[in-house]
Amino acid sequence: MAGIYIHIPFCKQACNYCNFHFSTSLQLKDELIAAMIKEIHLVTEKANHSSEKELCETIYFGGGTPSLLSIKELNNILASLFSKFEIAKDAEITLEANPDDITAEKLQLWKKAGINRLSVGVQSFLDQELVWMNRAHSSADSLRCIDEIKNAGFSDYSIDLIYGSPLLNNQDWLNTIDTVINKNIPHISCYALTVEPKTALHKMIAQNKKESVDAEKQAEQFVLLMNQMEQAGYEHYEISNFSKPGKRSKHNSSYWQGKKYYGFGPAAHSYDGIKRKWNVSNNALYIQSLKKNSIPSEEETLTSTQSINEYIMTSLRTIEGLDLEKINSLFGTNHVNQLLNASKKYIQSEKIIQQNNRLILTKQGKLFADGIAADLFF
Repeated sequence: MAGIYIHIPFCKQACNYCNFHFSTSLQLKDELIAAMIKEIHLVTEKANHSSEKELCETIYFGGGTPSLLSIKELNNILASLFSKFEIAKDAEITLEANPDDITAEKLQLWKKAGINRLSVGVQSFLDQELVWMNRAHSSADSLRCIDEIKNAGFSDYSIDLIYGSPLLNNQDWLNTIDTVINKNIPHISCYALTVEPKTALHKMIAQNKKESVDAEKQAEQFVLLMNQMEQAGYEHYEISNFSKPGKRSKHNSSYWQGKKYYGFGPAAHSYDGIKRKWNVSNNALYIQSLKKNSIPSEEETLTSTQSINEYIMTSLRTIEGLDLEKINSLFGTNHVNQLLNASKKYIQSEKIIQQNNRLILTKQGKLFADGIAADLFF
């Protein structure tokens, strides 16, 4: 079974840390949605040689800011997906939303359209941080929308939070985590503030207009997060993700499990288990190509080395860890032996534990996840 990702590349305003593909002009929105629906039709016509539709178990509207879509636009995209794919009856259908877009009326319309999970871009409960990030909402908007989401009957929802900004001290971060726990939020995704090249934040730090991030403070705040969430009964099921039991994101879990997924829209990625494909990150080019029945994309076929390295990177990020039996069946005993040798120093330094034929990062290991994974690469 596959997942479907829909990239909506529009935002009200630009957050200064963001390096995703988006536009603050909505001028091309109508044409872009028409092009996206055309892409859905072209991809499924090419893929489905038989009359049987492919079964999909998750749909994820990401961006950008998908909550900027009108209910008619959202329904049109969903109708296209339901006509071209067999969508599982219990499919998880997620919409990313910003707090300032969420109203009681919209929540009911989204629910009626089939959206059964929300991912809310809260980022911070501190107003000064939200201004620093150039977010469009306030902390009051976030607290209000969380209550409205509950009142609307959504039992599955998540909020995004960012830690490690120069303005966030440890006590404020603990207060933020307490807010999550006290509001009984079923899922959170937490990311260390990253200064990406070519972003407004990168330029402002280079010009000494903003303070840079402190890696040591970020590590401290990540440890505080892990400890507090564990004590509150949340499952740290992936490096950046914490959930109440049974409330994991099915869609994002499929990425870490190496499952097949389709991506529609400019800058969207697709993966069929062998090939990775990505669409052009340009709205106008995307629209013009689809008008000519052509999908503007590039693709690569993964080598066995790329496949194993990708598995190492994604599996080590999860609570289940890296499955040595899977490595053995897909790549052979030599690869297992090499991995065991390479991981010895991390087992000795208690950054990895070997358990039930799996390599699993400890709390200490999670602080160095990317570096450890890279060191284990073939």
